Amino acid sequence: MAYTLEQLRGFVAVAEELHFGRAAMRLRMTQPPLSRQIQKLEAAVGVQLLERDNRHVSLTPAGEAFLGEARRLLAIAEAAPDLAQRVHLGTRGLVRLGFTAASTFGVLGGLLNSLESKLPDVRIELFEMVTREQITALAAEDLDLGLARPPFDPELFNSVLLHREALMLAVPAGHRLTRLDRPARADDLASEPLIFHSQQRARYFYDLVVSMVPLTQERVVHSVSQVLTMLWLVSAGRGIAFVPASATLLNIPDVAYVPLTTHVPEPVELHLLWSRHSRNPALDRVLTVLTDDAGTVSRDT
Repeated sequence: MAYTLEQLRGFVAVAEELHFGRAAMRLRMTQPPLSRQIQKLEAAVGVQLLERDNRHVSLTPAGEAFLGEARRLLAIAEAAPDLAQRVHLGTRGLVRLGFTAASTFGVLGGLLNSLESKLPDVRIELFEMVTREQITALAAEDLDLGLARPPFDPELFNSVLLHREALMLAVPAGHRLTRLDRPARADDLASEPLIFHSQQRARYFYDLVVSMVPLTQERVVHSVSQVLTMLWLVSAGRGIAFVPASATLLNIPDVAYVPLTTHVPEPVELHLLWSRHSRNPALDRVLTVLTDDAGTVSRDT
């Protein structure tokens, strides 16, 4: 037999008042129905919770233990409607956020700090993924939001440009390109070994660099998927690499950075990406905070 919230409230009132009459007045009911509630509760629990006679009421040891649990259950029940409303309104909940490794360089930390400050009851769960993996996870509803690189299918996803930055050269410290008194051009790189982005695992950066700088594949000595790996290879003197300007925040030893001439001043883009079919009410609140912080006041929803 199950017990009810009314029975729990009756028990707590009697346990605190240690008097059926006062407990009944507190609950705005008469004493006989309250006594029946306690009897039904004890039958459901299977043990005696109260010792009572005509003169006094006291808790049994089982009643003492049950009182704490009864209070906890009542508190949960009373908080449940408010919690449901807050989840419905998006002020509380969970948002699963995918991000590329390079987006952690100066972007992800500030984003999380802003969300924690403005939406403290929305929990953000993080997943490091390349853009291709994020797109798959968003389509499968395994992610709610991505920090990803374009292009995206506009029929499946909404997106907002969150951040834009320059493309730079990472070179070994003391390299001749550091002595230029201007941004480097494609013809300055003619004899340089290149540490390049993987065409399969880092397709966005691969396509971006190829579109910005004429290159020959014969000069590529390493192809890797992560910017951090590139920088350590540059540090070891293995070649030069094309990296987003935010990579300068990593402070990898023995690496210098050289501005690069590109026909678009800040060609590296990072977008917020989410499914058009998302049903997570917390997502819209998160998007409002992030797009406002980015200076974007409109988005396709």
